[in-house]
Amino acid sequence: MAKERLDKLLGHLGVGSRKEIHRLAKAGRIRVDGQVVTDPAFKLDPRQAHLEVDGTPLAYQRHFYLLLHKPAGYLTSTQDPSGLPVTALLPPQWQRPDWMPVGRLDKDAEGLLLLTTDGELLHRLTHPRWKVAKRYYVELAAPATPADAIAFASGSLELDGQPLRPAELYIGPDARKVELILREGRFHQIKRMFAARGNQVRYLRRVSFGPLELPPDLPPGACRPLFPQEVAALYQSVGLEAEP
Repeated sequence: MAKERLDKLLGHLGVGSRKEIHRLAKAGRIRVDGQVVTDPAFKLDPRQAHLEVDGTPLAYQRHFYLLLHKPAGYLTSTQDPSGLPVTALLPPQWQRPDWMPVGRLDKDAEGLLLLTTDGELLHRLTHPRWKVAKRYYVELAAPATPADAIAFASGSLELDGQPLRPAELYIGPDARKVELILREGRFHQIKRMFAARGNQVRYLRRVSFGPLELPPDLPPGACRPLFPQEVAALYQSVGLEAEP
């Protein structure tokens, strides 16, 4: 791997701004392979070097991943002058300029939202070719029917003149509370699918995305990094190999 500047690498790892990192270096608070480095332009191989800031080791990673429980009222964006972007929910240690939401959730929808810095992973997870399943809990104005499930599964529904991929509708004892599995993501797709069947979505929550499940103990507005096994499962689900 090509060598990188110390200040650029530490910025990527979230240590601070370039100015803050320069201050840390000049104060002798950064060590590379056990040696104090005061030059922020010092170059090193991030995969081989042992980094410490104030005695705390830093592990290198190329990409980052957050699982966010999106609450209603937030826009699935990183910057939006007309509303609250989901990144406003992130604590200071997880604020980054390169976050990308994987897919969208409507402003009034809740549930699992993945953020990543890996553009190729995002592309595959959201491209219909890879058929990544997304599962939703939906509350409806009127009971869903077996005919709705047949219509969704048939692939006969269209949005904007384009056919939808077959979807799986599961109707429980209370037919106003259902689960829906999609393998694509169109604009307001779930609301428009039920509207085409003469029904209305009253509440929507994404409960899974591919191999990821919304943790029951993660409250709305909270987030956590993905576990290594979750990262590996995500990459595997779209034919990619996770970096060590």
